[in-house]
Amino acid sequence: MQSVLKFLKDNPTYYIATVDGDEPKVRPFGFVMEYNNRMYFCTSNQKDIYKQLKANPKFEICACSPKAEWIRVKGKAIFDQDIKVKTKALEVAPGVAGIYKTPDNPIFEVFYIDEAEATFCSFTSEPKTIKF
Repeated sequence: MQSVLKFLKDNPTYYIATVDGDEPKVRPFGFVMEYNNRMYFCTSNQKDIYKQLKANPKFEICACSPKAEWIRVKGKAIFDQDIKVKTKALEVAPGVAGIYKTPDNPIFEVFYIDEAEATFCSFTSEPKTIKF
């Protein structure tokens, strides 16, 4: 998991894909953190992504580096209401704190990836897949 976190933090705009019915939906994200040996993300429960992940928790992330290396991470979203996780998210991400203000904000949602699999790719080497 550490190599995945490092790649996402080194390339802080990544794209997360979900489905809405039978239509793919992709949008940029930027927040990721490790807490209790899990990789967490956050969103608002007012957004379509929240509704899509509640309906079908499978999602995939893709990020690319300036060196033409990329990562694809797939797994299942597990929403977590633990106030400690939300507090940590606000501590480590000032941008998130600026949006949600307090960990008990009723629209603030955090989720972690379960059943995760990451594939590191480039044009110069074979793909490497890890599960975490």
